[in-house]
Amino acid sequence: MAFKFEKLKVWQKAIDLNDMVFQFSSKFPQEEKFNLTSQIRRPSDSVALNIAEGSTSQSNAEFSRFLGYAIRSIVEVVCALFIAKRRSYLSDDQFQEAYSKSEELVKMIQTLKQRLK
Repeated sequence: MAFKFEKLKVWQKAIDLNDMVFQFSSKFPQEEKFNLTSQIRRPSDSVALNIAEGSTSQSNAEFSRFLGYAIRSIVEVVCALFIAKRRSYLSDDQFQEAYSKSEELVKMIQTLKQRLK
């Protein structure tokens, strides 16, 4: 592993969530391609991207700032999960699994932020 972020458990979990979001959003209706599908994938990508970018920061404060962006992106993913569930694009089990992973990831990021202080 050449980059610091690759060793971070929180980044690995973010990639797992990203894989899940991509997989189930690929089954959304075609008319959602430029709407909800795009809207849920972009913040899902952003979670892992912000963790990676922040990990190369010059200071803990800067890394913490990027982790804050990652948390905001997770919240956006969760909101999109609710929308997808209400539109019957996700089963209860799919929703709950993604919601649980999101919740776990937020807790991990918050813990990491605390350790950076």
